[in-house]
Amino acid sequence: MLWRLDIGRLSEAMARAVLRQQDHARRFVADGKLIRRYHLVGGHGGAWIYEVESNEELDRLLAASPVYNFANYEVFTLAEMDEVPVMGPTEPG
Repeated sequence: MLWRLDIGRLSEAMARAVLRQQDHARRFVADGKLIRRYHLVGGHGGAWIYEVESNEELDRLLAASPVYNFANYEVFTLAEMDEVPVMGPTEPG
């Protein structure tokens, strides 16, 4: 999931939310729900990888974020690729 702060909404409330974000992340890391988190270099936001059972669980986790009301989210589903798929020969047109 990518999240980016909407700097157009900069306010004292947003600044307080940003300061609480790291503690929020640590709690979900400890619970095993947040697997990895990365900062978006040159921007305000991050790329976080969650381990969830459902879309509803992810929605609840995102809504619990202190920056939820100040950020834009883009969600990507990841799938494991233990084996590279083998492509067979294609028939000419």
